[in-house]
Amino acid sequence: QVQPVESGGGLVQPGGSLRLSCAASGDSFSISTMGWYREAPGQQRELVAESTSGGTTNYADSVKGRFTIFRDSAKNAVYLQMNSLKPEDTAVYFCKMRVPRSGTYYTIYWGRGTQVTVSS
Repeated sequence: QVQPVESGGGLVQPGGSLRLSCAASGDSFSISTMGWYREAPGQQRELVAESTSGGTTNYADSVKGRFTIFRDSAKNAVYLQMNSLKPEDTAVYFCKMRVPRSGTYYTIYWGRGTQVTVSS
């Protein structure tokens, strides 16, 4: 079993910054893709940012230029640096990890989420 755990959420004023962290416990596994998703109140879960093992990153248009995703694969960890936060960034942020198995099989693991609230 792989269990990602998020941390770093909290309350911040508009224009402020937060850094989210996610680390997965477990032995004898690697992670191909790590990413962050979020669910705003009453909204569908959406992609915020993702990072592949090959170094490719993807961002939602709404966060480009403000958020940065980076990873430490040796620690099975991924981070999200959030700058210039806006009230519309308020959501529960979830960590997602894709773990390769044998052949072309893989398993996706989700964290339980961390709350980010942007309010003056």
